[in-house]
Amino acid sequence: MLRPYERMIYATAISLVKNPADAEEVAQEVVLKAFSNLSSFRGESKFSTWLVQITYNEARMKLRKARPHLYESIDDQQQDEKGDFWPKDYADWRPIPSELLEQNEIRQAVQHTINSLNPSYREVLVLRDIQHLSIKETSTILGISEPSVKTRLHRARLLLRDRLAPGIDGSWIKAQPYRKARAW
Repeated sequence: MLRPYERMIYATAISLVKNPADAEEVAQEVVLKAFSNLSSFRGESKFSTWLVQITYNEARMKLRKARPHLYESIDDQQQDEKGDFWPKDYADWRPIPSELLEQNEIRQAVQHTINSLNPSYREVLVLRDIQHLSIKETSTILGISEPSVKTRLHRARLLLRDRLAPGIDGSWIKAQPYRKARAW
C-alpha cells in the first residue's frame, strides 16, 4: 500500500535531514506511523499529501533530537557549579560572501540560459516551472494542446540541462549511432 510512496517519503526526508542514514530512519518511522494511523486518514487531502506531512513532522523531530541546543531558549542561563554564567556559543548566521557570489552567478547563468531558449520552449518553461501553472492552464494560455505543453517542457528542461551542466569533459556522453553489423 505504501510502496508507491517510498521514494517520495525518502526524498522528502533527505531534503530535510540532509543525511542518508537519518533519512532512512525517518522514512521507516513514517511508514510505521502511517500504517498504524491509517484509520485516522480522513481523506480531506490526497494520501500522498498526508504522507508528506507525516514525513515533514518526523524529519523535524529527528533534527530537534539531533541538535537540541538549537531549540533551547536563549533566556535559559548556563551556569556551572560555582554559579558563574557561561554564554552560549551561537553560529554566525550571516551569509558567507563566497556563497552569495556563487548563488548570484548560478542565478545569472540560469536566467541567461532561459533567455537563450527558443520562445516556444521558454514560454512553457516559465509558465510551468517558474509560475507553477498546471498543464491545462499553460495549454489554455499558449493556445496549444496539453501533449504539446508536455513535449515542449521536456525539451526545454533537456536544453537547460545540456547548456548548464555540460559534463566533466565539456560535453555529455553522446550515444554512438546504431550501426548494423556487417555480415562477413
